[in-house]
Amino acid sequence: MSRFTEQFKRSFVIAKKNIKIYYSKGPVIIFGLIFPLFLALAYVIGRNIPLREVLPGIIGMTTFFTATSVGPSIVPWETRSKTLERLLCCPVAFWTIIVGDMLASFLFGLIISVIPLVIILVFNVGLLNFMVLLFGLVIANLCFSALSVLLSAYPPTDIPATSMMLSSLVKFPLVFISGVFIPIEQLPQWGRIIASFSPLTYFTDLARQLIVDKGYYPMMLDFLMIVIFASIFLFAAVKLHEKTLTKRLS
Repeated sequence: MSRFTEQFKRSFVIAKKNIKIYYSKGPVIIFGLIFPLFLALAYVIGRNIPLREVLPGIIGMTTFFTATSVGPSIVPWETRSKTLERLLCCPVAFWTIIVGDMLASFLFGLIISVIPLVIILVFNVGLLNFMVLLFGLVIANLCFSALSVLLSAYPPTDIPATSMMLSSLVKFPLVFISGVFIPIEQLPQWGRIIASFSPLTYFTDLARQLIVDKGYYPMMLDFLMIVIFASIFLFAAVKLHEKTLTKRLS
């Protein structure tokens, strides 16, 4: 247990290093800040919908895009700058590096996604339970950041733009099938089946339950599925990166 704790502490050191280096990178700014901002504006402007009705979608989009903006770029940049080899020479487990990358993505997503919660407080939007929503926001950021690290596994390239664009090919369809723009109950049967395979579906449904009291799934199922997806993504990220490691170092 003490060895595990020591390795986990080293993950925070790696995350701190990633924060200093990668938060100001162009792709992170574009996909993590500018893009979700304009997507949210496009979702709101011109629609005569009460703020309370659009907040679940905005929270879902903001959390998803910000938490997945840092992870896909770290490993390619580390590969290009040859710092990945330096990390592997340090007394750290390979999973420690992956968790450190995930934590950097998690903190970026959490900081930005708290902004919609501030809007909720400022405009006094009625909530069933603010603390439950905040807890859901935390585990959702963990889930999406784990997905972002997984998306950087393939292809094993040292070109960050390639990794970012390929991750976008996965993220964009998830936004449109996850009940962000259209509530799950309004989707056709085949749409509901597809939506059930997206982690964003369950977080958006959780936010909709707590803000407008119109959830589709039981709240405990939403929490459970987010945790299950997070565990699967993190496990798969470690295994896939282990397989592609030799190609990155060659």
